[in-house]
Amino acid sequence: MSKKLLITEKPSVAMEFAKALKINTNRKNGYLESEQWIITWCVGHLVTMSYPDKYDEKLKFWRLDTLPFIPKEWKYEIIPNVQNQFNVVQGLMQRDDIEEIYNAGDSGREGEYIQRLVMMMAKPNPNAKIKRVWIDSQTEEEILRGIREAKDQSEYDSLSDSAYLRAKEDYLIGINFSRLLSITHGRSLANKINEEKASISVGRVMTCVLGMIVSREREIRNFVKTKYYKIIGEFGDETSSFKAEWKVNEKSKVFESPLLYNETGFKDEKKARDFIISLQGKEAEVTELKKSKQKENAPLLFNLAEIQNECTKRFKIKPDETLEIIQNLYEKKLVTYPRTDARVLSTAVSKEISKNLNGIAKGYKDEEVQGYIKKMIEEKYPTNNLAKTKYVNDSKITDHYAIIPTGQGYENYEKLPELQKQIYKLIVKRFLAIFYPPAEYNKVQVTVNIENETFYASGRVCINLGYLEIAKSNTQKVEKQDKESTNNEENVEKSEENSLEILKNLKKGQKLECKNYETKEAETSPPTRYNSGSIILAMENAGKLIEDEELREQIKGAGIGTSATRGGIIEKLEKIKYIDINKKTQIITPTNKGEIIYDIVYGSMPDMLNPKLTASWEKGLDMVAKKEIKPEVFMNKLQNYINSKFNKLVVKM
Repeated sequence: MSKKLLITEKPSVAMEFAKALKINTNRKNGYLESEQWIITWCVGHLVTMSYPDKYDEKLKFWRLDTLPFIPKEWKYEIIPNVQNQFNVVQGLMQRDDIEEIYNAGDSGREGEYIQRLVMMMAKPNPNAKIKRVWIDSQTEEEILRGIREAKDQSEYDSLSDSAYLRAKEDYLIGINFSRLLSITHGRSLANKINEEKASISVGRVMTCVLGMIVSREREIRNFVKTKYYKIIGEFGDETSSFKAEWKVNEKSKVFESPLLYNETGFKDEKKARDFIISLQGKEAEVTELKKSKQKENAPLLFNLAEIQNECTKRFKIKPDETLEIIQNLYEKKLVTYPRTDARVLSTAVSKEISKNLNGIAKGYKDEEVQGYIKKMIEEKYPTNNLAKTKYVNDSKITDHYAIIPTGQGYENYEKLPELQKQIYKLIVKRFLAIFYPPAEYNKVQVTVNIENETFYASGRVCINLGYLEIAKSNTQKVEKQDKESTNNEENVEKSEENSLEILKNLKKGQKLECKNYETKEAETSPPTRYNSGSIILAMENAGKLIEDEELREQIKGAGIGTSATRGGIIEKLEKIKYIDINKKTQIITPTNKGEIIYDIVYGSMPDMLNPKLTASWEKGLDMVAKKEIKPEVFMNKLQNYINSKFNKLVVKM
């Protein structure tokens, strides 16, 4: 009797597939078997690329005359400590009774690569059809759908091509330039860090990220604070008054004057006071009065970078720890696929979103969340027209939609550690917020004129919390020591309401008395250091760091690295002591060694530090995956880049 073989990325996932397929057979040595199905698993990577010395023993030694190393035929090998499981998978793939093989690896580029390497090395039964299972969550319903709708694996060949090329690119860049720079600069590096010998590690993504961190640190170090002086006027009568800030305009007597630091301040306090004296006793008039209502919608849903950044801010944990937690929530069926760059839902998912909401309402025993759902029901907030909102956009989804709660898996919830419960709740609240109405504000903007000198005041008060009812509660875990700051916030809100009332009652053309002028000292601020969460966002949005507008548009959507790898890059930079991460604050600073490496790379191949090179490579890989360019085109460009770079660098020596 013929059978179907299904291969997952790890044993725990295989167990979920077995449950969904109602396979209760006892586990055998590395697999499960029933009358119809065999389920086996990888344990992460089973196969890896061979190091240069496997091509030629001489390449074990790092010498300039053996570089650049670009193999014509690529070699791969089984990772020794997982050889036994590979043998199990290979033996099952080659069985004559296997008619279909289901690749149920992780639904992403890296997952595709892991499985394709195994199939390449295992040489499965040529008569077996190979299919690809692609799922967005590990709920039973989604697993069965994924198997039912599995496509021929050939439909994912371009994704596989992209995955192979990414690995080859990282291999070639890493090995060739790490060896080159270690040969040419290793000794001087060792001297500078007081070590006997030192090697230099260079990576396509890693070196660029190091460049971002060192550049930011040097900006901060070299920053010189500049003081300047703003002018504030207090306008009104005996019963009420409001404050407005002066800003230069084209009719001002100091327009384009060297006395000004910027459009709102003077360089010298005395000059600011002299300016005040010139205004005293003169009549003020309200020349503009704008009243408006503002609406503010809930933010987009979480993708991996956003939730990593949020968890670093909130819980002071590293991005790779956040990913590990959300991966666990995914495997416990509580949330959808974590390694996603999308912050929106697909049209198809939006049509069935009531399943997720109903599941949360019935299964999630959290009093606060149940209160939000109760209000949604009582107020009849619409849940069936998401497709018409900014939260649904098929064009902004590549492999997977945003991270949302499945509304299932609550049998696993109580056993979760507290931190995992808190992160799950964050995801639930971000999800529920998109069904709430927008926050609404009353806003008044006033312009006061005194002989062509303009002062501006504005007031904004929230009149309807809308989605903020959920979002604000994220920050309301107030400890005893925070009570004072909470009182201050309440005082500020009351002050804003009073100010808004005063501004609302003004009329255009109304004459005002200036009760007082004052100078207010201000100073410029240096840029802030990255923390382990904000650097992930900066990597995702690498295009924003690129100055050339045309190029920025060209590589739009291509970040540095991928959602699956960014946390690991930060971890590696810390491990090789190029950066330090403060455990309490998660603030990142470069080490002395990291700065020396930066200078070495900057002096020899500065484009490796530039986001535009790394992002353009990522864009190229994306184009291969989308069949916009052929793999050979990408590989030729990569080889040409390496050869031309070596030619220039060797000539310099």
